[in-house]
Amino acid sequence: MTKNARTIKVDYLARVEGEGALTIRFKGNEPKSVELVIFEPPRFFEGFLCGRSQLEVPDITARICGICPVAYQMSSCHAIEAAAGARITQEIRALRRLLYCGEWIESHVLHMFMLHAPDFLGYPDAIAMAKDHGDLVKASLRIKKAGNAIVNLLGGREIHPINVCVGGFYRAPTAGELRALLPELAWARDTLAEIMPTLAGLPFPAFERPVELVSLKHPDEYPFNEGRLVSNRGLDIPVRDYERHFEEQHVAHSTALHAVHVGHGPYVVGPLARFNLCFGELRPFAKRAAEAIGLVPPVMNPFKTLLVRGVETLQALDEAIAIIDGYRQPPIARVEVPTRAAVGMAATEAPRGTLYHRYRVGADGLIEEAKITPPTSQNQKSIEDDLFAIARRLVEMPHDAATKLAEQTVRNYDPCISCSTHFLRVRLEHE
Repeated sequence: MTKNARTIKVDYLARVEGEGALTIRFKGNEPKSVELVIFEPPRFFEGFLCGRSQLEVPDITARICGICPVAYQMSSCHAIEAAAGARITQEIRALRRLLYCGEWIESHVLHMFMLHAPDFLGYPDAIAMAKDHGDLVKASLRIKKAGNAIVNLLGGREIHPINVCVGGFYRAPTAGELRALLPELAWARDTLAEIMPTLAGLPFPAFERPVELVSLKHPDEYPFNEGRLVSNRGLDIPVRDYERHFEEQHVAHSTALHAVHVGHGPYVVGPLARFNLCFGELRPFAKRAAEAIGLVPPVMNPFKTLLVRGVETLQALDEAIAIIDGYRQPPIARVEVPTRAAVGMAATEAPRGTLYHRYRVGADGLIEEAKITPPTSQNQKSIEDDLFAIARRLVEMPHDAATKLAEQTVRNYDPCISCSTHFLRVRLEHE
């Protein structure tokens, strides 16, 4: 490589949402700085929630993301219910976990097979990959469809569900409606289990970096909607204390915020964090599948999140089947949620990681203040740190190979549409 500035330009990075640019500066052959610049336009969701009824919040926040609207609905519902002091029934709780299962299935499978697998198999996209791996692509689409069916039935439609409300659901499905989903869910679970050894054989770059991993942890279940916030470095706090320990910071080179653990620095949320912190709470089917391919904690290679997402998908499929098997239509689909002046906080586990919501509600039931911290803003600084660590390889690689590895490093995190990269211009600069 010459001492002149080198630019690796990717005009339309179609397998990661959003707009951004990446500049890696070198001094000699050593990386000096990394700036992942996100051109995220202001979306104003926290602002225009103010003055709206607490009952409108789930429908509004669902529009933040078309891939994980359930996560935004669940975090908002739990936060509003916490402010009101409302308690849902066990039947509603189970249906919410089932809905989350559907979102995890469809989101994880989309990323694993359509967005991430082409990186490992050497294809520019899933369409090109399908020419040589048609059966794999067809199977993945059918597995994803099984997750879509859950969201469609419980949510009223597959994108931006409309059946979710504060206190529960507007309508609970019948047992017969849910049982009709079982054959495809069982097929999807068994088929994905058969595919996992093939995925385990993909060429994962050798790369590990010590990071703080943060997720919800429940004593009895793999985390969705409930639990304490824990980390592999001793954090163990109730969700209501989130803002005492974490803060979002503005950075000069990006419109996206960077979240840090106060006094500790960057951290990682998402599949890798959940898997390492909550492996013991996996259902036996998913745990056996992970152990069969040698995937057991600690797993610190971010490139292997593809495998972890596969295990989490098996977890979601197996739990969905169990919930449906034991389902009896509840006498009420939602509980009454009173109005009172209060502040409520909640966090749930979106496919990409912990999603935190806080609302201050007035005595009239209107939102006075809102704060939403999505997973991608929490992972943003760690993505930069991964790129900094891997930059020593990029400087020695051919132009095209360096570009692909930089893109793949970003895609490990499946950054979400509101704060991720779609147009990625990579600059490698030397002094």
